[in-house]
Amino acid sequence: MVVLDTWQYFMHRYMHHNKFLYKHIHSQHHRLVVPYAFGALYNHPLEGLLLDTIGGALSFLLSGMSPRVSIFFFSFATIKTVDDHCGLWLPGNLFHLFFKNNTAYHDVHHQLYGTKYNFSQPFFVTWDRILGTYMPYSLEKRTGGGFEARPTKEYKDI
Repeated sequence: MVVLDTWQYFMHRYMHHNKFLYKHIHSQHHRLVVPYAFGALYNHPLEGLLLDTIGGALSFLLSGMSPRVSIFFFSFATIKTVDDHCGLWLPGNLFHLFFKNNTAYHDVHHQLYGTKYNFSQPFFVTWDRILGTYMPYSLEKRTGGGFEARPTKEYKDI
């Protein structure tokens, strides 16, 4: 988890800060201002290679996990990524209970004010907290039902 999180954070952040990579590669994924489950893996093929394939290979090789464990791990990571993009805060969702990096956290990243924040994926928010790219949020009930993730007061002016 640490290897994959580290790789994903730095590559994801780099794709946001490098204008060429963002414009020609990563912006495809950010066309989804409101994430949905199938959009989790909606990205440029080169982004899939850089973030997912190379990140997965490094995780597998550096951790020493067995092929059997890797099947579980990568299936879990994919399901978690899809859940992070589903746009729904469902009661009793175990991912929301065990991980701070969840649907609301990633939804903030996809908003126009959040594209320079909340790069961490798929498990922990450690790198965002250490490197100052963590944008705290609150969940507010919507009048029509459901919740909306909003940045806390100190970030609203960004």
